[in-house]
Amino acid sequence: MPKTDSIFSIHNEEVFNQMALEVFRYQYQNNAVYRQYLNCLGHNEDTVRHYRQIPFLPIDFFKRHDIINQGLKPAITFTSSGTTGMSFSRHLVADLSIYEKSFTRSFERFFGPANDYVVLALLPSYLEREGSSLIYMAEKLIKTSAFSESGFYLNEYEQLSRLLSKLKSEKKKTILLGVTYALLDLAEQFPVDFPDLIVMETGGMKGKRKEMVRQELHKVLTSAFGVKKIYSEYGMTELLSQAYSKGDGLFTTPPWMKVLIRDTNDPFTFLPENKTGGINVIDLANLYSCSFIETKDLGKLHPGGNFEILGRFDNSDVRGCNLLVG
Repeated sequence: MPKTDSIFSIHNEEVFNQMALEVFRYQYQNNAVYRQYLNCLGHNEDTVRHYRQIPFLPIDFFKRHDIINQGLKPAITFTSSGTTGMSFSRHLVADLSIYEKSFTRSFERFFGPANDYVVLALLPSYLEREGSSLIYMAEKLIKTSAFSESGFYLNEYEQLSRLLSKLKSEKKKTILLGVTYALLDLAEQFPVDFPDLIVMETGGMKGKRKEMVRQELHKVLTSAFGVKKIYSEYGMTELLSQAYSKGDGLFTTPPWMKVLIRDTNDPFTFLPENKTGGINVIDLANLYSCSFIETKDLGKLHPGGNFEILGRFDNSDVRGCNLLVG
């Protein structure tokens, strides 16, 4: 069985490939749903010699099947957000410590230790339901923070605005993590000029407002908060890792996560840089479910391995990750 310490110690392409192949063989042997899918495609653990040859499981399988290795029971079940009448994805997580290691180490790679920040989570649509992996992550970051001001906010915009002004005057490093429509509501109703604030949007409008292109959204938010750029987080229910953008619309993954772009007309062919296609994600932290997922997001790779989100295959199924078009 692959060791989680080895997954989080990946430091180059060769080691990533070795770990991806090890995880693939482990999941082929232990994940009945993934193995059946691979067998239907004519693949087995001996037909794959490089991670780019690994077949990816369509993300809709998380709606219809329990994607978890045989003999394991979920410690928690994360569910996707969505509108009434939609079917929801379910991610059965056998080991929460892996998720905690993944989001903690990823956060630290991009921002430094969480205890250095006041962490403010403006996530009303997530707080109003159960089973959100984002809420779980935010709660842990808030508890890790060394500051009593850290916490969740539902729709207390005026109170939050006053707190931001106070934190600015006290020169405290602050992250405002928010669902997009709530950040817009706050920006329009109670703007705060706080140039050192890290504003991080985590997803779309959740049916609350019309969708906006990224450039338009970020223009509104940068103006309202007096910041130079808006950060973004790319994650989803079916993953245990996140990628981050520091304001240019380009997302960077941690070393145990990789994005490939597939041809929209041939899902088994990958495209070169600067070509738009479907996003496939390798998330080696998904050790006990499936690490190789074919998403419904559209995007393209840029030089250096960064990637851009350009929309979705099916805009009627808007949910759970960074869904802005731009």
